Amino acid sequence: MFMPAGFFTAVNWVSLLGSVAVIVWWLARRSQWKDEPVNVPFKAALSLVAFALLIAFAHWMGFSFGGAFAVPFAALAFGVVMSIAWAPHVGELMAKPFTSLFDGGSAACEPRPLYSIAEAKRKKGLYHEAVFAIHEQLRKFPKDVTGQIMLAEIQAENLNDLPGAHVTIERLCAQPGHAPANLAMALNQLADWNLKFGQDVAAARQALEKILDLLPDSEQAQMAAQRIAHIGTTENLLASRDRETIRLRPGAANVGLRQESASLQKASEDPVAKAAEYVKHLEQHPLDSESREKLAMIYAEHYQRLDLATAQLEQLIHQANQPVSHQIRWLNLLASLHIKYGKDYELARAALQGIIDAAPDTAIAAMAQQRLSHLKLDLKGTKEAQVIKLGHYEQNIGLKGKMPKRGDA
Repeated sequence: MFMPAGFFTAVNWVSLLGSVAVIVWWLARRSQWKDEPVNVPFKAALSLVAFALLIAFAHWMGFSFGGAFAVPFAALAFGVVMSIAWAPHVGELMAKPFTSLFDGGSAACEPRPLYSIAEAKRKKGLYHEAVFAIHEQLRKFPKDVTGQIMLAEIQAENLNDLPGAHVTIERLCAQPGHAPANLAMALNQLADWNLKFGQDVAAARQALEKILDLLPDSEQAQMAAQRIAHIGTTENLLASRDRETIRLRPGAANVGLRQESASLQKASEDPVAKAAEYVKHLEQHPLDSESREKLAMIYAEHYQRLDLATAQLEQLIHQANQPVSHQIRWLNLLASLHIKYGKDYELARAALQGIIDAAPDTAIAAMAQQRLSHLKLDLKGTKEAQVIKLGHYEQNIGLKGKMPKRGDA
């Protein structure tokens, strides 16, 4: 069947343009070229030109006698060139799903700062070189928390440059986007350095107060306030470092031969004086949970005022930003006080139910549920035992019938 020459010309042009369009689309979709060798774009351009020449050569030779021999050899040469150029890439593409199981694939790793050189320099005592190595990493990662805290640590602990450590931590706190836990950790370490190396309680308190300013109404602020309440004064800090020699008094003689040991016991602290001390302390530091808990125990044990003790513990339990573990401990303590001093099952049960509601579906809730199931037994065990009076019984009743009578052999 005879076909016009224009038909073959159209077919050739469609083949050429279609092939070019497919290759261009494929090249445009290969966004991963940025991670491949630089000769890949050159290979792609060369392949495109060779393919266009092959089609043009086939069109030029046509269906003549010479073309029947020349075109297949040209196509074979084109295939050899393409196999040499693209065989490594095709093989890599086919083997990548299997090799990725062992080498993790070709995905680029997230860049991270490396401080191994700085740590090695610091261990060798080369502190200035370690600081230089940290600065090299911080130029690439200026907001890295680990590097900035390590820098401040070397400044404070190894270079005796406490002002420099202050500047480093202040710079860290001024950077936006840091997690509250990281800021609190940095400022707590700064407070430790002020106490340890500077013996400066005021500067340590200022660092902790900065946590209250940067992170108000947070768990970190609550912990900082707790620490501020017990930080003491500079005089107490210096006195603890330069303690006077303690002279020991002679001990009690013949301890093992004494009839009673009451005189050997250490005199207990006056609960009335301690309660007044805690009340005065809480006026200045109302967030001090440790002192408030001790005050509640004095109200319950010494004054027998369970209502006052309950008020103090409930204030701790409902105080904002308290850790859940602390709340659970106070609820357990409140339940114990209601059982021991109030003999009130309902109030103790409500305290334990509060634990279950605060941490549902946890081991702590399971323990509270178990204690709740034995609560009535605990309440019964705290009641005063009844005194049972025994009657007079004949002596040696268990030996009757066994003792020999007088005169028996």
